[in-house]
Amino acid sequence: MKVKNVLTGLFTLLVAGFAQAQEWKWPSDEKMEAKAREYNAAYVDYMKSEQFVEATKPLHWLLVNTPDLNESIYINGVTVYDGASKTSTDDAKKRVYQDSVMTIFDLRREKYNNEARWVENKAYYAYSYYLNDKTRVGDIVAAFDRVMEVNGTINTPGLVAAYFNAVYRHNAYNKAFSKEELLDRFEGLNKILDAAEAENKDVSAPRSTLEQLIVAMELINCEFIENTLGPKLKADPKNIALAQQIFKYSVQYKCLGSNSFLTALEIIDSDNPTFSTSQVRAMRYMQNREYEKAQPILEKALTLAENNKQKADVQLDLAKIHAQQGRKTAARTAAQEAARLDPEKASEAYTLIGYLYMGAFNDCKGGESRAKDYSVFIAAYNAFQRAGNNEGMREARSRFPSKEELFTEGKQAGETINTGCWVGETVTLATRD
Repeated sequence: MKVKNVLTGLFTLLVAGFAQAQEWKWPSDEKMEAKAREYNAAYVDYMKSEQFVEATKPLHWLLVNTPDLNESIYINGVTVYDGASKTSTDDAKKRVYQDSVMTIFDLRREKYNNEARWVENKAYYAYSYYLNDKTRVGDIVAAFDRVMEVNGTINTPGLVAAYFNAVYRHNAYNKAFSKEELLDRFEGLNKILDAAEAENKDVSAPRSTLEQLIVAMELINCEFIENTLGPKLKADPKNIALAQQIFKYSVQYKCLGSNSFLTALEIIDSDNPTFSTSQVRAMRYMQNREYEKAQPILEKALTLAENNKQKADVQLDLAKIHAQQGRKTAARTAAQEAARLDPEKASEAYTLIGYLYMGAFNDCKGGESRAKDYSVFIAAYNAFQRAGNNEGMREARSRFPSKEELFTEGKQAGETINTGCWVGETVTLATRD
């Protein structure tokens, strides 16, 4: 992952505004004071001319012999030793200079109570120095952990990507974290990006990096959600954050059939119901044939629906539940309401009504008139016709009365008749032959 691209330009942003302290504590001994003044001027001149290696010598003397001289020797010390590390072609010396930068930050923390101002700087340098060193990458994580400890957040969004990349590397090199710990860090850093985004900061690049890294880690699959996160939620059912995490991962990784997803969904929907959570929850109950549990959830979804299209979806599901529970009149009413609310649902709604009528024969037959008894199939045909369901029309027509049956009863095609029973439709008689 080329996370360094995300950090381009951050360095100047991080170091900007660090004013040097004005108080100078020169040694009381005249000779020491003279030497301190000489070395202070010398290292500053070397630094300004970018002779960083040369600047380290007088600066080192000041850090050892006059550690309380002025905060500037620590502020400038980072620039000097970092510059020396970039100048040096010797890997061993380069690492000594880099480690000196880290030491200067630590010394500054001991001397001055302003760590919050520069702690992100230290993490940035640690990242730039140690990312590819499996023995030191943990130092980067520790540096960022310290940022969180001191500031409670990361103020520079680009560094969020650096933090998680260090976590990724540390785990890849050293197996430093459990899956749960990695996910906790991922979720925590995403929340930091959410907060930055709410302040109109561009977080697209660091967020993309986090998403790429979490995929590369191959942490999450349905088995992990069900067998690791699910039991944790079962043990702590009031943990809304964990429920939301399970819900998010279940959707993302297409694990919607798991028990843990349903448990998370129930918790979220009970805590803060929305149309979507209630609708999906009801659908899961319907898939499990738990119709009595699904109905009140759908009725709640109906109150949360934001438009007629959503209301039609709910009405159609209610129609299916009523039909399964034998409430045929209620099923028809709900289906008709779905078609009224959303014409695109008319085909499905009237197909459902058609099959309700097809199943009404045994409920409604009186045994006295075949024409009347078979009229429910004509009603079914009409419903299928309205649905544009040709297969349903053929099936219904095959159950129409015959010409002979109508003749025997003194009736003929074209006459009207009421089906009676709960169907209650007035239909025009027709024959199957």
